[in-house]
Amino acid sequence: MFIHFSQVKSISLTASFNAFSRKTFGVLCAFATAIPVYAATVVPPNEQLVLREIQQEVSAERLKKDVTTLVGFGTRHTLSETKSDSQGIGAARRWIKSEFDEISAQCGGCLEVVYQKQTFSGEKRIPEPTEVINVIAIQRGQLDPNRYIVMSGDIDSRVSDPLDYTSASPGANDNASGVAGVIEAARVLSQHKFAGTVVYAALSGEEQGLFGGKIMAGIAKKEAWRVEAVINNDMIGNISGINGIINNTTARVFSEGVRYVETPAEAKKRRFTGGEVDSPSRNVARYIDQIADQYIPNLDVMMIYRLDRFGRGGHHRPFNAVGYPAVRIMETNEHYDRQHQDLRSENGRAFGDVISGVDFDFTAKLTSLNAVTMAAMAWAPPPPANTEISGAVKASTSLKWQRPAGTMANNLAGYRVHWRLTTEPTWTNSQYVGDVTEFELKNIVIDNYFFGVSSVAKDGFESPVVFPGPAGSFGGYQ
Repeated sequence: MFIHFSQVKSISLTASFNAFSRKTFGVLCAFATAIPVYAATVVPPNEQLVLREIQQEVSAERLKKDVTTLVGFGTRHTLSETKSDSQGIGAARRWIKSEFDEISAQCGGCLEVVYQKQTFSGEKRIPEPTEVINVIAIQRGQLDPNRYIVMSGDIDSRVSDPLDYTSASPGANDNASGVAGVIEAARVLSQHKFAGTVVYAALSGEEQGLFGGKIMAGIAKKEAWRVEAVINNDMIGNISGINGIINNTTARVFSEGVRYVETPAEAKKRRFTGGEVDSPSRNVARYIDQIADQYIPNLDVMMIYRLDRFGRGGHHRPFNAVGYPAVRIMETNEHYDRQHQDLRSENGRAFGDVISGVDFDFTAKLTSLNAVTMAAMAWAPPPPANTEISGAVKASTSLKWQRPAGTMANNLAGYRVHWRLTTEPTWTNSQYVGDVTEFELKNIVIDNYFFGVSSVAKDGFESPVVFPGPAGSFGGYQ
């Protein structure tokens, strides 16, 4: 049995504080009688004290030190120097690997640190043969090692000309901030053991065409990883926007609404049953939003119902392209003078992505959002598989799902069914139903709501909500 010794056990009653606050005291008591209490200490529903500890362990000072080191390599352009020990992307990725190795040494070798490599050529932004190399650290799960929760950032930087690989390109915010966040999350989370596998990924080739993500997604498919979530961090340090707004209290999470790999048959089914806003990526975004509300002080998540910024892309997209749930976390107000720009000053206006444009307290806030989200997912059981729904022309709605077998189920307490009005952005109603594989919501008409199911661990951690059918599936257990 998976046991987490460092936290006080709590009662898990509802899917969110917002939903909880609308429950009556009588309903609360009814739910409480069906759920075991693991300790006498009383904490709010769904409160996991260890997640607060993780949030507080993220260090803005360490993040600043790491961003400063990455900026010091001069340029991290994908086509830049690879032999130097102090300049170029080769030096940067070797330093990242050394950081992962040091973190692993401090946790007794808990990380598998590897390079992922592939040579590309004949591309618009990689005309000559170039080896694109990712640096990956894998922290294997104790119960469900083939279930993966991934945090990524991209190593490379660029200036105005995407083929200019010699000019100074500090890339402080884009995206030293994201890579520093990945390293810091590894430092914090490596001190814990999880049911599922956590991966810390520093990807390359993003500015040249998302090549690092393509490499990793291809390896994951080849090795049959069950990817529960990819959380891509691209620019998590700027709080001053080109629009004049300065804001350190919000972050954006981008997620696709319809699965890119949807088949024509699945699209036809979705047309009649719904699911346009309930892809697994979208429900990962909702999960992150809930984590922010509950565990990250003074941070509100803006869920953007779009794959990425308008007409643009990021390193989560290659994972979506092969069917994995993947989202992008980033700042809310971008400053375009500080992105993809030669270092210069024109008429008193400064251009370039320099370290003075990074707010490290904000970077720490978004890094802690990642760390807490990944920990909560990795401690939870796997999301329900093969979730189905029925209830047309009936007074009640029925859901059924598949239970995992073997060690994957060792920390499973049961399931929670969720429903919300079709116009509501987040799950607002839920009921814990125990360790069953089907449940009927009596007198709740299927036509009026969207529905889902989540897995609940014995210590209260919950998986993301799974929308029934292929539109919302996180995949099976194989």
